[in-house]
Amino acid sequence: MSGLQVSDLTVKYGGAHPVTAVDGVSLDVTAGETVALLGPSGCGKSSLLGAIVGIVDVASGAITWDGDDVTEVPVHRRNFGLVFQDGQLFPHRSVARNIGFGLEMEGLPLDARRERVEEMLTLVGLEGYGSRAVTDLSGGQRQRVALARSLAPRPRLLALDEPLSALDADLRGRLAVEVRDILAAAGTTAIVVTHDPSEADVMASRVLRMEEGQLV
Repeated sequence: MSGLQVSDLTVKYGGAHPVTAVDGVSLDVTAGETVALLGPSGCGKSSLLGAIVGIVDVASGAITWDGDDVTEVPVHRRNFGLVFQDGQLFPHRSVARNIGFGLEMEGLPLDARRERVEEMLTLVGLEGYGSRAVTDLSGGQRQRVALARSLAPRPRLLALDEPLSALDADLRGRLAVEVRDILAAAGTTAIVVTHDPSEADVMASRVLRMEEGQLV
């Protein structure tokens, strides 16, 4: 099977008396599919997402991509992208330089970098915004820049952790549709963490519900 496979994954926090945040979870995400992890705050969905991308340590279990075990592979070598709730853009960089950040880190030549940034601006509906300061953008525009920045290096998997929860309800509804369409256009495999059932239904082709560290 191509794509992501998570097998009996467990995440624990704490020393002498650890708390189990993710309790033996297994799931598959097919290449090109968008799956939502839905559940209340504290159910373990963000811990599971963090373990998949490599920013949270795994107590036991395995994470594989196309059959290759990446459980111990450092986060910067997994080629998995991550979009946070607040976007975490660089305020001192323009829109274009935010989007091109990962490409700079890869050492991509300037001309190729500019071409890819323009592709991303078009994909997220921000043509002509490259020279703008990110501090001049609306909340929805900033999240689209964050999405473009994560997609620019062509990640194998994109993880989105409550990507719309900082926005007002009307904007969340509209941007959920936009994000779904952008991911489909890019052909990117994605996992979306959310506590909003309607958001999950709009953005994902499949919704998995978590409670108390387990998929139910």
